[in-house]
Amino acid sequence: MSLMDPLHIAIALSPLATYLLVLGIINLSSRPLLTTGSRDTAALAIAIAGLILAGPMELFLVEEAAVLYGGWVWAIMLAAYGLLVTLLILLLRPRLVIYNITLEQLRPLLADVVARLDSDSRWAGESLVMPQLGVQLHLEEAPFSKNVQIVSSGPHQNLYGWRQLEAELASALRRIRTGPNPYGVTQLGFGVLLATAITFALVRDPGGVMQALNEMLRR
Repeated sequence: MSLMDPLHIAIALSPLATYLLVLGIINLSSRPLLTTGSRDTAALAIAIAGLILAGPMELFLVEEAAVLYGGWVWAIMLAAYGLLVTLLILLLRPRLVIYNITLEQLRPLLADVVARLDSDSRWAGESLVMPQLGVQLHLEEAPFSKNVQIVSSGPHQNLYGWRQLEAELASALRRIRTGPNPYGVTQLGFGVLLATAITFALVRDPGGVMQALNEMLRR
């Protein structure tokens, strides 16, 4: 595929455009959204999958494998990419990500949840130890994007304790409203811009898309 052919552009940018649109909608919502570090990493990996497929995967594609497996070679490489991402996620320490909230808004809510879950919990600045749940964490804020991460501190963590914390915090967050995040306008704008560029490229030259697809699948 040529670097600037419509199919190449669509494959590279479609997942990223979708990711930006979803982030924009989340940040423009009046409610916070809680997700795990694993799901957040998986979403980012999907967002850049098109760039990986249209870039390094195509660049280092072994022609003998393409001839032998035909179009299935792309499925094999995507499966390998998925396995690599899965391994990375399994190696990550526990982490919770809360979109569309500030540290000042989250701190009292989290303190209330923690007090209910573990009466022996202890705060030290932005760090927290919950001995009964086997959880040690600290808070990290990204003020510009208006989100807060609850990150594990140290390798010794109780995954069941983290699931309890996630469930209780998610329940508490559903009862509050934080207002939209203006940063979401930028994300939504870039997402719409990319989606428009992709659509224009595909509609402008449908014959070129089919030709590039046939070449890609080695038909």
